[in-house]
Amino acid sequence: MMDDAWRTRCDMNPDDKVCYCYNVSQRKLWNYARRNPLRRASQMSECLGAGTGCGWCIPLLKRIFEEAQSETVGDLILDIDAKEYAERRKVYIRDQAPKNKF
Repeated sequence: MMDDAWRTRCDMNPDDKVCYCYNVSQRKLWNYARRNPLRRASQMSECLGAGTGCGWCIPLLKRIFEEAQSETVGDLILDIDAKEYAERRKVYIRDQAPKNKF
């Protein structure tokens, strides 16, 4: 379970979507990264396929992975709110930007 320090340092809510293609929430990804012995950020895609669709969420998956690997529990810092994140994804899709990679 995520503690209060985690919640207050994050502009996105734990149940906000990170992967829109597969409807994977930040909470699901954070818990997955904390509970599984991941060696590479690309292994985040094993969590319900996150990052394997349009690729928009890959930079955020990398951040979640990096924070989860740190020694400090509850230190996830995402400085974007869910509305802005969704709007930026629309632009990414509309502009057919090159797919992000792990």
